[in-house]
Amino acid sequence: MKSLPRLGVNIDHIATIRNARGGEHPDPVAGAYTAIRAGADGITAHLREDRRHMRDDDMVRLQLLCQSENVPLNMEMAATSDMLAIALNLRPKAVCIVPERREERTTEGGLDVAAGHNHIAPISRALKENGSRVSLFIEATEAQIRAASSTAAEVVEFHTGAYAHALDDGDHEKADFYLETFRQSAKLASDLGLEVHFGHGLTFDNVGAVAAIPECVELNIGHFIIGEAIFLGLEDAIAEMRHCVTEARAS
Repeated sequence: MKSLPRLGVNIDHIATIRNARGGEHPDPVAGAYTAIRAGADGITAHLREDRRHMRDDDMVRLQLLCQSENVPLNMEMAATSDMLAIALNLRPKAVCIVPERREERTTEGGLDVAAGHNHIAPISRALKENGSRVSLFIEATEAQIRAASSTAAEVVEFHTGAYAHALDDGDHEKADFYLETFRQSAKLASDLGLEVHFGHGLTFDNVGAVAAIPECVELNIGHFIIGEAIFLGLEDAIAEMRHCVTEARAS
């Protein structure tokens, strides 16, 4: 069997539930601990500028937990000076720079590295020099991949939202188009020396085709796993996602 992609579990939406009523429960850090015990290879958390889910103290506690468990914390952040200062102080194992708009419900689309190269490159360099592995969350296009490769980023994470939406709409022809784009883009990125990750909108039903891409090294999945945990429990939801990924690589 081919080597399995790592599974990063995004625990943002545990915080979303907490913040809906205020208070301290459910605690996203407790969720991260459970995810680690269930076999997550890493924990992902997005500290948004509006703090709509994760809070600053959550990130500090997450970093302490991940350090104690020897599991990487992947901090998602916008390319701003304020977020850079927080990341430089926190020193997470990994930082993924993502686009961010106040009016969006969740991250919509990839970072435009080609247009914002002169702004993004210094931020990625500062993070790398501070000891964090830098990832850029981008669309799977040649222009974005080549732009990413000319920054200090070591990783690209391809946005899989449009692929997931195509399947939700029953448009399998469009979904197949996106998958072929992912395959070609993953090969290009790997050839350029970039590690390849995928994330956004992935579920038990659609993750297999993405996980089967040979260059896929990591999958970052959050909203679906946290949602399924309501019915299955977090441990079983993670185990089922791992099973789907394992089956895809075995075939």
